[in-house]
Amino acid sequence: MIFNLKIEETLSKLLQQEDTDGDKKITIEDKGPKAFEIASVNGESYTVKGTYQLSNLLQELVIAKNDGNTTAEIPLNKIDEQPVSRISRMIRDYYWKGLTRRIDETGVEKLIADTKNEALTAERLPVYIPFYDELAFSYYKNLENKLSIKACKLPEFISPEYVKSLNNKPGILSLKLEEKDGGIKGVPFVVPGGRFNEMYGWDSYFESVGLLLDGKVDLAKAMADNFQYEIKHYGKILNANRSYYLTRTQPPFYTSLIREVYEVTKDISWLKSHLKTAIKEYETVWMVEGKRLTENGLNRYLAEGIGITPEVEEGHYDALLKPFADETNCSIEDYILKYQNGEIQNDFLDTYFLHDRTVRESGHDTSYRIEGNCADLNLVELNVLLYKYELDFAELIKNEFENTFETNSKIFDSAYWLNKANKRKERINTFCWNSNNGLYLDYNHVTKTQSIFIAATTFSPLWSGLASKQQAEALVKRALPLLKEKGGIAGSTKESRGEINDSRPHRQWDYPNGWAPHQMMIWKGLLNYNFNDEAQELIYRWLFMITKNAVDYNGTIPEKYDVVDATHKVFAEYGNVGTDFEYISQEGFGWMNASYQYGLSLLENKYIEKLNKLIDPEIVF
Repeated sequence: MIFNLKIEETLSKLLQQEDTDGDKKITIEDKGPKAFEIASVNGESYTVKGTYQLSNLLQELVIAKNDGNTTAEIPLNKIDEQPVSRISRMIRDYYWKGLTRRIDETGVEKLIADTKNEALTAERLPVYIPFYDELAFSYYKNLENKLSIKACKLPEFISPEYVKSLNNKPGILSLKLEEKDGGIKGVPFVVPGGRFNEMYGWDSYFESVGLLLDGKVDLAKAMADNFQYEIKHYGKILNANRSYYLTRTQPPFYTSLIREVYEVTKDISWLKSHLKTAIKEYETVWMVEGKRLTENGLNRYLAEGIGITPEVEEGHYDALLKPFADETNCSIEDYILKYQNGEIQNDFLDTYFLHDRTVRESGHDTSYRIEGNCADLNLVELNVLLYKYELDFAELIKNEFENTFETNSKIFDSAYWLNKANKRKERINTFCWNSNNGLYLDYNHVTKTQSIFIAATTFSPLWSGLASKQQAEALVKRALPLLKEKGGIAGSTKESRGEINDSRPHRQWDYPNGWAPHQMMIWKGLLNYNFNDEAQELIYRWLFMITKNAVDYNGTIPEKYDVVDATHKVFAEYGNVGTDFEYISQEGFGWMNASYQYGLSLLENKYIEKLNKLIDPEIVF
């Protein structure tokens, strides 16, 4: 049955009756009657009952309104749609579109309105352009006549000192432009969502997993093309394309992305171009001795900026800086100014901010696992990712390029890369495998000790196939019981995180929170080793949590969850992006959307049926 409804009139009555807390959503926290009668222009009537159905009605009305309609034909099968089908459909048909951006005229216009640029909007938003990209410089220079931007050409060589000099005039970094349809357009990319309007490093890979599943191959391919642009012009895949991230990279997933895109497109010339770029990134970003390569042959993160990170909210470091400010009889603001200008030397703070920036480069910002020593750690997951690079290089060269691949300076065969992968595997097992506990743990190459912090990243060797069958069995036996919660895998154990109090607050990547990239890697890892039952259970737990929260809270799909209580109500630093919307979520959240689509692609039908009925995982398993 289809109801033809007057949008404004129906919306007004629906919200007045059911949105009792006035947040322009219909959730389980509203105290309305949970029953609303709709009448079509033909005189037919129907009573919509229940929080989920009422919020679906609200969303469908708003979708029609956003399309410029004054009346809406609302079929009952969309109001009563099965939750799993609806969430997946909204991701596929609406959220990816809502998250897609370009750094061209239209996209820059949106960036000017970004709240992170509010201090600049009275002047002009700087758009920083690589030294050798003349097309981009000419394009943005011409845009100065239309928009409140300033085209700024970067120097040929970008030093940490130069990046620090931009802290008082931060701006956006250009991404790839292409000449298309008689004009110039930005190559599109997907942003995480909410306050994030930039292309973020490892987010982009996980988002692309979802994009490929949803048939949006060109968009996933475009993400890889923007990665290639960043490596070519900025020397690395950036934390994100903002000026203060020029000295920071992100967890390396580039080879996984290009392989998965190539599996669909079979574009060999595209693959050849990207494989050359990936080898360049591997050699120049990761394998430079004394930087991200440590003396034991394993890798670390190392953000090479200088001084205080400029992107944090005002007051973020006050507790840290106050004792030093008091010692010098000046205010915190004056101390910051003098420290940043080099008038005050402080070795402790130099080291602190080195590790602090490096935490942010690792993607796990922040966690007590890596706080205060991140640049000293051979993190398990980083070395697993680089092992995957080496395997990908070997397999692609053997299978797609007849075992010979030439870059600008070298000729490689698969044996070269397999040898590197095998050596890395041996080192990971030497330094990071703890046979007594059956866990992979981070290794401090400075103190020559293994960490005792147990995190979700202990499973990462399963994702790449690095672990032996015996190690995989030990991990499943030992780590799963420690980290499995109602909503999936927690970022860490409660014991590793330690006590939380006013002076030691929650860190968002630790217990009790869970994150999409961890879940997705763990599912794949378990399936790699034929732990199908365990994988099905974890997928169900995660999707149940997302589905239940979306059903109860007007379609909410946020950045992260408390997996212990299986709720999106997370009380940790930075809040929870993706929860602040009115009427309908336009975006969900990037890698959370992807985790839902990926999980559904793996979940057996018998569990999908239970998921639609919202059967608690503690009953199912």
